[in-house]
Amino acid sequence: MQSYTIGQAARLLGVSPDTARRWADAGRVATHRDESGRRLIDGQALAAFSIEVAQSGNDEDASYTSARNAFPGIVTAIKLGDVAAQVEIQAGPHRLVSLLTREAVEELGLEVGMQATARVKSTSVHIDRT
Repeated sequence: MQSYTIGQAARLLGVSPDTARRWADAGRVATHRDESGRRLIDGQALAAFSIEVAQSGNDEDASYTSARNAFPGIVTAIKLGDVAAQVEIQAGPHRLVSLLTREAVEELGLEVGMQATARVKSTSVHIDRT
C-alpha cells in the first residue's frame, strides 16, 4: 500500500503542511516513520481522513486556489461492475466521481488510497494515475 509524507498529504487535502502536521500531532490521522525517520500516512488511512475533512466543512483549512481543470487527490472508493466502474476521488474539499470502463480501472491499477488526478472537461471526468 502506498504511503504519503506529511507534505504530500497536505497537498492532497488542500491544506498547508503545518495544518497536516498539527492534525497528525493531535492524532486525527495515524502516522508511522520510515527508515529515514520521516512521518508517513498510510494511503487507506489518508483516504478515509480526506472524506472526514471534506465532510467537516472547516473553512479555516479550505484551499482558495484555482484548481483549473485538474484535481489531484486520493482515490476513496472504487465500484466495479462487469463492464463499467465508478471511481471516487477526494481532492481537498472536492469529491469527484468518474464513470469509466472496468478495463480502464484495471489498466491504471487504481486502488483505494492511491494518488490520482481527476481531469474535468465539460461533463466528463478523466482519471490520470500519478
